[in-house]
Amino acid sequence: MLEKIFPFLGWFKDYNFASFKTDAISGLTVALVLIPQSMAYAQLAGLPPYYGLYASFLPPMIAALFGSSRQLATGPVAVVSLMTAASLEPLATAGSQGYITYAILLALMVGVFQLSLGLLRLGLVVNFLSHPVVNGFTNAAAIIIASSQLSKMFGVYVDKAGHHYETIIRVVQAAVHYTHWPTLFMGAAAFAIMYGLRWLSPKIPNVLVAVIITVVISWSTGFEHNTRVSLSRIEDAQLQNRIMEFNNTVSKIADLSDDRAASYDRLTKDQQNHNIVGVMNTEHMVNIINFNIVQLKKKSHELRRELRNVLFAGCLQPDGSLAFIPKNKVAADMKCDGRIWRIKIGNSPLKKDDILMMGGGNVIGDIPKGLPSLSIPKLNLKVLGQLFPYAIIISLLGFMEAISIAKAMAGKTGQRLDPNQELIGQGLANIVGSIGKSYPTSGSFSRSAVNLQAGAVSGLSSVFTSLAVVIVLLFFTPLLYHLPQSVLAAVIMMAVLGLINMSGFLHAWKAQWYDGLISIITFICTLGFAPHLDKGIMIGVVLSLSIFLYKMMRPTVASLSRAEDHALRCAKSHGLAECKFIAMIRFDGPLFFANASYLEDKIMEIMRNKNDLKHIVIVSNGINDIDASGEETLSLLVDRVRSAGVDISLSGVNESVMGVFKRTHLPEKIGSHHIYPTMEKAIEAIYKKTHTDNEEEKDCPLIPECYFV
Repeated sequence: MLEKIFPFLGWFKDYNFASFKTDAISGLTVALVLIPQSMAYAQLAGLPPYYGLYASFLPPMIAALFGSSRQLATGPVAVVSLMTAASLEPLATAGSQGYITYAILLALMVGVFQLSLGLLRLGLVVNFLSHPVVNGFTNAAAIIIASSQLSKMFGVYVDKAGHHYETIIRVVQAAVHYTHWPTLFMGAAAFAIMYGLRWLSPKIPNVLVAVIITVVISWSTGFEHNTRVSLSRIEDAQLQNRIMEFNNTVSKIADLSDDRAASYDRLTKDQQNHNIVGVMNTEHMVNIINFNIVQLKKKSHELRRELRNVLFAGCLQPDGSLAFIPKNKVAADMKCDGRIWRIKIGNSPLKKDDILMMGGGNVIGDIPKGLPSLSIPKLNLKVLGQLFPYAIIISLLGFMEAISIAKAMAGKTGQRLDPNQELIGQGLANIVGSIGKSYPTSGSFSRSAVNLQAGAVSGLSSVFTSLAVVIVLLFFTPLLYHLPQSVLAAVIMMAVLGLINMSGFLHAWKAQWYDGLISIITFICTLGFAPHLDKGIMIGVVLSLSIFLYKMMRPTVASLSRAEDHALRCAKSHGLAECKFIAMIRFDGPLFFANASYLEDKIMEIMRNKNDLKHIVIVSNGINDIDASGEETLSLLVDRVRSAGVDISLSGVNESVMGVFKRTHLPEKIGSHHIYPTMEKAIEAIYKKTHTDNEEEKDCPLIPECYFV
């Protein structure tokens, strides 16, 4: 009982110092990969990089302590990070305090849902995500994740569009206009280091080596070169006016957003007081405000793009300071510093006396030192309702990723795996993680592989991983300041290359053409609807369920005949001749309300096509279940067939179906001597009755030649 509640107690059976040492080394090895990866994935989720470290603090340890897999490495992962961003972007601006609060709340919701499924032993619910759907979604997600990092690789800044492909077009246009070559070099160098070390020796922590080398280069060369200036230092009257216009536009958006929030509060009160006139007036006002906000957002986007596209030269002044002049307006006799400068501009107004000018690459910057404060996320019913569908999808996707990895490792280690216990572990990891400021996490394929290769014996290795992250948060965060953003982009792109598996489409198509089609449609829809990833996966799920229901409503109804190997097979599929007097009808699937009439229609069709038919045998080996509608249909079918002068029997009825027959007294109606244990017994008993004094007596397709010898 104690081991069921505390699975980690089972780790210490036959545990010794050698195992402890191996776990310690494995945990530290995983931490070397996890620390840079977690910061990269946090940015993918739209959060500041250090929230990746927060998500690597408690979840790995809790998931290992209460899960069933001893080698599964839990923490931030690419697909869950992408889904987090997709679910939160409609609610708040990425990186804002509200956005961070919602991300932490989402982790709590995901954890509660996973824990509930685990406690209720409902791990099988994950089967609603079929393999073709997951394959299509994962391939599309990998492409979306990789392409989303292009702006960081090129060192350009663009506003996100309504669809991901539109955002990528903007990135390409910005890159054509201006690419920061040192940024691209840093990203490409990180790629080369990681790929080269992976090829040279997989045991070397290639991600960590790439991070250390690029941080040293960034620090020593002054890769980040920013300065803060007043508006007067931008010596172009037209641009100064554009900046003021941008500030006014953004301020109006903020004011209108406040007015909209107040209007929604007033609308709620009017609805509660049943003030119909007040509701209509307030709704009209909200529509006007929304229209004005949309127009102002379009204007701010155009102004932001215009200001971002301006490339400045830093020209030396007599007092040694820099004045920033558009490059196309720099006079030939002006002395400049040789750098290209740009304005750092976001969604907030620019301060007149504190404008950030960028003359270098973008780095992570300051990371708060110390552990996150522990607190329970605040619950907001309205936000909970908006996040609920995403929480379910992230819960199922995250668990499917985790359990797939755990199963693969269990196959190598021989460890017994309990999916429901794994759900409990993942759920608790997200719940406790949310208290420590974590966003949703799951099992990582790459880090689990590292853990397995390092020889991890128990989940204690994940405890050491968490301790390593704690040490980094307490003492080493200043060392990460100069880490280039393009290097984190390269880390993400390198990690998701393994998610791309185009052969999965071909494999699904070979299995069943409709599975391949579902996988392709899910892939296309996920790409097309991105960043609204839930739409792509929901379309795939609906298609899978539709195909399943259609197959259940239209199961295979085969007419059997004797093949060359004397086995009874589908006459149509194998081109076999059929007996004129006996019809052997095999029904493949449960007989229930949705398909009972289909069986009746098929038997009536056979009776119409066979004028000499004397006996029908319903081969019931494939009927593994039956409900009241199915039994009623069989009962009526007996009456209908016999009233037409044709007899009817059953063969191969299993125990559960026979139990239903006995409770409804169907054997008495059809006759117990008309229910045969096997097909061969049925043919042997029926043959002589139907073939007496007939031409087909000695060449019946159902009877092998040896029968007459």
